[in-house]
Amino acid sequence: MNDVPLLTIVIPIKNEEETIPALAGEVDAAMRGVDYAWEALWVDDGSNDRSLALLQALPSPHRWISFDRNHGQSAGFAAGFRHARGTWVGTIDGDGQNDPADLPRQLAHAQKTGVDMVNGFRASRRDSIVRKISSKVGNGMRTWLTGRTVRDVGCSTRVVKRAAVADLPFFHGNHRFIPTLVEMRGFRMDEIAVNHRPRAGGRSKYGVLNRLWSGLMDCFGVRWLRKRNRQWRVVGEKVGEKQA
Repeated sequence: MNDVPLLTIVIPIKNEEETIPALAGEVDAAMRGVDYAWEALWVDDGSNDRSLALLQALPSPHRWISFDRNHGQSAGFAAGFRHARGTWVGTIDGDGQNDPADLPRQLAHAQKTGVDMVNGFRASRRDSIVRKISSKVGNGMRTWLTGRTVRDVGCSTRVVKRAAVADLPFFHGNHRFIPTLVEMRGFRMDEIAVNHRPRAGGRSKYGVLNRLWSGLMDCFGVRWLRKRNRQWRVVGEKVGEKQA
């Protein structure tokens, strides 16, 4: 099998010592039957528990990078995209709620249909009613303000071509708009249902009200960006002649 990975799985974490061992095992199990090279790239977002030590003990093809301090989930995904070696990038959260087994299925769907990104939507969410309502409101606001209809833009289970995300415009909170930002750049996306599970351990690092408010503010920023977004395509070129 080629040592250059076809798929890099990016997993941002912060203080997830309770979930890392089990999640790493699930990633290994999910990828065991594939016929292509892959890697998992964990991004430690300034953890102050045993998370980094656990990542350092993981065998290949698990890799890790570590921030100097906490920079947030958006920075975690952005750093993962830029350090990924795969042609394709898969993403899941580090809390164990996303199922790694969905990633090979999403990649197969992308290769079959020819799309550049396959985003998951959580058909049966395993969250509290408050979190479900806040997510539904936030998703509706994002759709209204950004003009892009994505069924579950907050779902982190996705597979996307690295070329589509390696140089996405970065801002705090942009992880909430990855499907929108990818489509704005002219890439094609599809959506399929994915599994969603209760949190495996620990507690959420993101408050409901904080997520809802900051997400709303980010919507206006993305709306501004979308109105000023321009895509071009070069259809001809004159190549200069070589000097004698």
